[in-house]
Amino acid sequence: MKKSLTRRNMLKTSTAAIGAVAGAGLLKGFPAIHAADAPVIRYLGTAVNMGDAVQKRLFDDTGIKVKFIVKTTDEVVKTIFTQPNSFDIVDSEYFSMPKLVPSGNLLGMDTKRIKEWDNVTSAFTKGEVAGKKIGDQGTAPKKVMYLKGAKSKEFASEPTQYVTLIPTVYNADTLGIRPDLIKRPISSWAELLNPEFKGKASILNIPSIGIMDAAMVVEAMGEYKYPDKGNMTKKEIDLTMKIFTEAKKAGQFRAFWSDFNESVNLMASGEVVIQSMWSPAITAVRTKGIPCVYQPLKEGYRAWAAGFGLPSTTKGRQADICYEFINWYLSGWVGAYLNRQGYYSAVIPTAKKYMEAYEWDYWMMGKPATADIMSPEGKKLASKGEVRDGGSYEARMGGVACWNATMDENKYMVRKWNEMIAS
Repeated sequence: MKKSLTRRNMLKTSTAAIGAVAGAGLLKGFPAIHAADAPVIRYLGTAVNMGDAVQKRLFDDTGIKVKFIVKTTDEVVKTIFTQPNSFDIVDSEYFSMPKLVPSGNLLGMDTKRIKEWDNVTSAFTKGEVAGKKIGDQGTAPKKVMYLKGAKSKEFASEPTQYVTLIPTVYNADTLGIRPDLIKRPISSWAELLNPEFKGKASILNIPSIGIMDAAMVVEAMGEYKYPDKGNMTKKEIDLTMKIFTEAKKAGQFRAFWSDFNESVNLMASGEVVIQSMWSPAITAVRTKGIPCVYQPLKEGYRAWAAGFGLPSTTKGRQADICYEFINWYLSGWVGAYLNRQGYYSAVIPTAKKYMEAYEWDYWMMGKPATADIMSPEGKKLASKGEVRDGGSYEARMGGVACWNATMDENKYMVRKWNEMIAS
């Protein structure tokens, strides 16, 4: 059976190609360690493989090796609950924190041990971009960022020394479209259910994310205004699923994808012209020479964010090794790759050091490209003169309306979502 490739899978499998990109200049300030004495981190996450070249680079820079424990998102959460001693570091999304923190199985991450903590983007720490508040419906990182202490099971409402996860990567998600096949402007989430696209639309079949896209559509259609799209009541879930069930039965959707490659193939083939998409999927379609746009929409973006955490039993030398790995991750090289992929690094200044000026201006400043823009794999993404979809970092992240979320009625939501899919 084919293994589903999630967004987090994609992040790590994509890194298999970045060894070529990272050929110039080793990171400084990390101790050399001989292979025979190499420490190993048991890395729990949805990653399939970080790539031989990347693991070699990590070892060359830090002397650290990684052993991956590959599981689905739900299995990662279950492992934290039931086997907290089976891993050394976990890669998780912030929307899982309301489930995980009360268990006491995650250690409060000590910000004083993070070299670049003061440079972590304010989108995480304050819910602000360029000094302006951004949308925080759902599980915005700032709501679940701080803890009352190193072993606390409670979130703190004000900044403290200890946090749930050390931020790594995030993005503002929207709909992908085929402009060559639609041939008119698209400006609203409501277009996903426009009968004009009957049989040529798609939404992702991951309930906790799909429900947020669905809510953006329902609200854009003027059907209902949610007090908080990220924490619906049972009645609000019923209303949302009723609208999408009716659309499904009417033949609106070509497919419900849960596999990254499926989303790429649906769009590249032209079977679908508008759908939920992730940034690297847009990249993958474009590298085939096929027009594909990550369309800015007037209602805003749905955002997500992830970071690294440690089990509560971590201490001594193993804790030192994990913090060293995290500091390496935030020191710029990985961040530059994430930015080139269309994501954003949690520490923007260090990523900038590993990007060419024209790349930075295109990806982060929203300026027209002064040279062809290439993917981390060396394939052309955009031509000279083109502007990134959605423009600058401030425009995109400043336009966030909501975040991926864990709802109080999560079990009920998942059941109703699956009923819609099966209808």
